Amino acid sequence: MRFFARGMVKNEITAMSKLRLRGFEIHKSYLPQEAQRDLIDALRPVLKAAPLFSPKVPGGGQMSVRMTSAGAFGWYSDAEGYRYAEKHPRGVEWPAIPAPILAIWQDLTGLERQPDCCLINYYGEEARMGLHQDKDEADFSYPVVSVSLGDDGLLRVGGQSRGGRTDSVWLNSGDVVVMGGEARLAYHGVDRIRFRSSRLLPKGGRLNLTLRVVT
Repeated sequence: MRFFARGMVKNEITAMSKLRLRGFEIHKSYLPQEAQRDLIDALRPVLKAAPLFSPKVPGGGQMSVRMTSAGAFGWYSDAEGYRYAEKHPRGVEWPAIPAPILAIWQDLTGLERQPDCCLINYYGEEARMGLHQDKDEADFSYPVVSVSLGDDGLLRVGGQSRGGRTDSVWLNSGDVVVMGGEARLAYHGVDRIRFRSSRLLPKGGRLNLTLRVVT
């Protein structure tokens, strides 16, 4: 599998640039198209072993986003609350995080510590993700790294408390966001997607991979 990253094959990433939004580092066009397709191929056995599911939320509703995970832990939600679990709802262990995904973490963070979880969210045409904090992890000093694949998604970013002004930016397929430091506990969400704005996924939609250190 060919994997292109900053400092590896720079001539393949001519459109790449880095933006900053409230401490969020947004690496535009980090993954060229071939690397995006290879990443989708690497995810196919993960999705087969641990199929996407629609979690319930503590209030009794159901998320519009379908999800699954790879790694030692998977993020999970039901009537009892939000948490990490060691097994898929079907009772099987989560698959290992594919090496090309770990390479993105290594390249952008430079950390020896590897992520325990790769949460995989699939956004269909009507899926949304409300403003939330990623705070179910044990140590907030580690960043969260987020990879966008497929249709464009409108990321909304706020501060570390609810309410107040927010800013938004469109994320495109191949963009990677690093949430660390001041941005680690910032409220953020996805307001909508531009359905079928990308041809990467045959049926349309957006895949978002978030790498987290859980323990």
